[in-house]
Amino acid sequence: MSAKVPPVRTRVGKYEIGKTIGEGSFAKVKFAKNVETGDCVAIKILDRDQVLRHKMVEQIKREISTMKLIKHPNVIKIIEVLASKRKIYIVLEFVDGGELFDKIAKRGRLREDEARRYFQQLINAVDYCHSRGVYHRDLKPENLLLDSYGVLKVSDFGLSALSKQVREDGLLHTACGTPNYVAPEVLTDKGYDGTSSDIWSCGVILFVLMAGYLPFEEANLMALYRKICRAEFSCPSWFSAGSKNLIKRILDPNPLTRITIPEILVDEWFTKGYKPPRFEQEEDVNLDDVDAVFNDSKEYLVTERKEKPVAMNAFELISRSKGFSLDNLFEKQEGLVKRETRFTSQCPANEIMSRIEETAKPLGFNVCKRNYKMKLKGDKTGRKGQLAVATEVFEVAPSIHMVELRKTGGDTLEFHKFYQSFSSGLKDIVWKSEEKREE
Repeated sequence: MSAKVPPVRTRVGKYEIGKTIGEGSFAKVKFAKNVETGDCVAIKILDRDQVLRHKMVEQIKREISTMKLIKHPNVIKIIEVLASKRKIYIVLEFVDGGELFDKIAKRGRLREDEARRYFQQLINAVDYCHSRGVYHRDLKPENLLLDSYGVLKVSDFGLSALSKQVREDGLLHTACGTPNYVAPEVLTDKGYDGTSSDIWSCGVILFVLMAGYLPFEEANLMALYRKICRAEFSCPSWFSAGSKNLIKRILDPNPLTRITIPEILVDEWFTKGYKPPRFEQEEDVNLDDVDAVFNDSKEYLVTERKEKPVAMNAFELISRSKGFSLDNLFEKQEGLVKRETRFTSQCPANEIMSRIEETAKPLGFNVCKRNYKMKLKGDKTGRKGQLAVATEVFEVAPSIHMVELRKTGGDTLEFHKFYQSFSSGLKDIVWKSEEKREE
């Protein structure tokens, strides 16, 4: 009987990739695990060439930027953005309770109290998005996920708009979204307010949760649009008077008289059992990585992790050099250190790792090691948060290793100062050419 071959595992940076949990036209979403912390995440993987070919760069940038701006307990959290030569990886909070749509499809309509609880969380999330100048524009049960505790999470900001996209007339002008959930004013070509159009979609979602079917449904698209524009719908007999009244105020075809979120928040039906969201105040949002992943920035490039120092071939070695002179790699860099730097050593990899750890700790850095990569995190908060540095040891030849240091968090000037102190503690392991020794 032959021995069982262990499955091949794909590793992207610190994430071990698992099964596919979602798939769209331009992206796959895969389950993954952070091997350093054990945390489960979802990774949205996009093909870089396909994104460029379909001119989707701005849309993807907008989706990532939007999710970074929104830090709310009822919105899917974005953890980080990475890229390889061929892929873009959006690392997201993993939500394991499925879509709200699946719950309706399996059970039919929800009880009024349960529907209200989800609707309250949806309004909390949408209200927060609007306060940050973000309009979702594609709210529907398929884009509302549930965690294992039944907490609702708004996802898929692929069609979202930021306030800077609003034209001089104060309106948005791109018709988008899923037809059955779209507000009447979006279907016209006169522009629309992102706030009131999102509220309309929330009203359709509330109707679906409580009825188990759509308020506006027609096989013919033009007939559907006519119904939406006239707000032709009727509530089932089991809807309470309070819920009927609220839904009719939301599904008002005139956006100027449609109920607003501040008015929803004090509505008698809505406030029953209402719990305001609790969340920590967010830190300043850094969008550097959003542009960087599309610009081949080395700081955000990832590859598969190996179990021993990664061996470089001559082409990789030359590509890391400023020019084609290999001397650039074997000399300590002079002048201002930017976001990354490197040095070479003839010491064994294990010794290099130990020396880095011994040098970093007295400088006030916590050290996290895995294989031949190391993360250094400062225990002091600088002007842009805690300074964080990633290091990796590469095998250039059997007796030569290259050590790369990259700033992954904090201020670049603070990284420069750190490197000056750090490198002086590693002088005796840095390899120098014969010319340098004579000097």
